[in-house]
Amino acid sequence: LFSTGLSFASEVGEDGLHKQDWFALTFKDVADDMASAQEEGKRLVLIFEQRGCIYCAKMHEEILSDPEVADYIKANFKVVQFNMFGDEEVIDTDGEELTEKTAARKWGFAFTPTMVFLPETVSESKPVSQLAVQVMPGAFGKWTFLNMFKWVKEKGYEGDEHFQKYHARIIEELRAEGKLGAE
Repeated sequence: LFSTGLSFASEVGEDGLHKQDWFALTFKDVADDMASAQEEGKRLVLIFEQRGCIYCAKMHEEILSDPEVADYIKANFKVVQFNMFGDEEVIDTDGEELTEKTAARKWGFAFTPTMVFLPETVSESKPVSQLAVQVMPGAFGKWTFLNMFKWVKEKGYEGDEHFQKYHARIIEELRAEGKLGAE
């Protein structure tokens, strides 16, 4: 269905989700994961996926397997994978104990993949859905995907340049430098 001309194998775990060897394996205590990410000089991103999701497969095989994308994310973010319909225990930033599937419902995430970008620290006892600085539902192309991670890293959400304007500016800069075609 989707082809870039490049073929990357994507490992699939026992839960049916595609895996990256650089995803963090944690106890899914989100506040602890945020603190751990901060200690590493990174930001925490939760990624919701589900078994059989063709868009998740596309993201793993075409986007997360791209060295430019993977290297940027690995250097700047700690990524914890959640199964939209999973039963693993999760501890929300407000202290509530949930399963992955009840967390997805509580936080209002209905699409896979969904990336949830969290702040550097938690100062209030609020659920993840109220703390998220940005949520990216769905699969996007390389540059939209990568630019969202860069925009969050640069704290674009605190400024007055909306992500769409940021993204358009970066694409124009890449074209001007000859690093991107006119597509």
